[in-house]
Amino acid sequence: MNPEFAPFEFKTLVNGKDTIVGADVEIAKAIAKELGVKVEFSAMSFNNVLSSVQSGKADLGISGISATKERQKVYDFSDTYYESVNVVIVKKSELAKYKKTNSFKGLSVATQKGTIQETVAKEQLTGAKIVSLVQNGEMINELKSGQVNGVVLEKPIAEGYVAKNDDLAIAQIKLKSSSSDAYAVAMPKGSSTLKKKVDKVIKNLKSK
Repeated sequence: MNPEFAPFEFKTLVNGKDTIVGADVEIAKAIAKELGVKVEFSAMSFNNVLSSVQSGKADLGISGISATKERQKVYDFSDTYYESVNVVIVKKSELAKYKKTNSFKGLSVATQKGTIQETVAKEQLTGAKIVSLVQNGEMINELKSGQVNGVVLEKPIAEGYVAKNDDLAIAQIKLKSSSSDAYAVAMPKGSSTLKKKVDKVIKNLKSK
């Protein structure tokens, strides 16, 4: 998991101990309960989550992972559990400048390396210079310091950062979404039995 992805996964103090919590954590716990196993969470950068599943270091990858067609060639995915919406964060003082996808032409926009947001930015922000960074916090710092002009993030994550930073705002730019942007649990290729059990858990959670 990449614990910089509130409200899906983030670190907080629980009984004085640094703990990963969030929506994805609860889904993982429900899956572990269904499988009758103890869940262990490993914190890592997002671009290492899928590679850990592929290498066998992790049995499941759950970290706001979009089940794109390219990823489906390498991994098995569960049914989707969340439809992703992507937005662009900018400085509030410059909000009026950014109203269209081509507003960033010739300007720098940060995305998290290896994410669907990186792909969205490259495909939809016409003429922008895409800067791929490892951590969300790093991207926000680059924006606040003026090193980049925008940051592409999933909407709930973006709203969290804007709520904590009065000098930032979400631009009124409409980024297109597709079914492949939806979040799912990643598994090693050939995990048909595991997938059925994970799908059962997700179906039950979505019905509540």
